Amino acid sequence: MDDVNDVLQFEQKNREFFRPFYIKQDPDFYTLDFQQKSIQQKIEKAEKGTDYYFGIFKVDNDELIGSIGLYRVNRGPVQNAIIGYSLSQEHNGKGYTTEAVKLVVDYAFTTLNLHRLEAGVMPHNIGSIRVLEKAGFEKEGIARKNVKINDRWEDHQILSIINPAD
Repeated sequence: MDDVNDVLQFEQKNREFFRPFYIKQDPDFYTLDFQQKSIQQKIEKAEKGTDYYFGIFKVDNDELIGSIGLYRVNRGPVQNAIIGYSLSQEHNGKGYTTEAVKLVVDYAFTTLNLHRLEAGVMPHNIGSIRVLEKAGFEKEGIARKNVKINDRWEDHQILSIINPAD
C-alpha cells in the first residue's frame, strides 16, 4: 500500500502506451481510490495463495518502472499459473522485464513449487515474446480470439515454461 501513489503515477504516465495491450479500463482505474482498492484486493489474493503481485523497481533510485505477477495459481494435479507483466515505455528494451520474469519464474518454481507457467502475448508484440523466450519460455501455439482488448477479441501466442525439477 506504501506504493499506491507510484502505482497510480505509473498507470497514468503509461496509459496511451499500454492501451493497445490492456483490457479496456474504466476511467476510475486512473484514480487513487481505485488503485488503493486494487492493491488491497491483490494483498488478499496473495494471502489466499491465488495471485502474487510484484513491482519492478530500479535499484539505483527505487523508482517503480513496472509490475509483474502470477495469476490464477492452481494447485492440485496441475500446479500452474499465468505470468503477466508491464513495463514503463521509457524503460523498454533495457532488460528489466527479462530480469523480472526470470526472478518470478524462480519464485514460482522454488518457493511456490509450481510445475508450469504460461503467458499469452498478442502475436505482433515481438518484444514481449522475446522477453519470455530469453527467460526460457517456449511457444506452444495460438489461442484464437483469446482476450477482449479495446472491444476486440485478440489472438494470443501461448508460451510456457516447465519447472526443470519436475
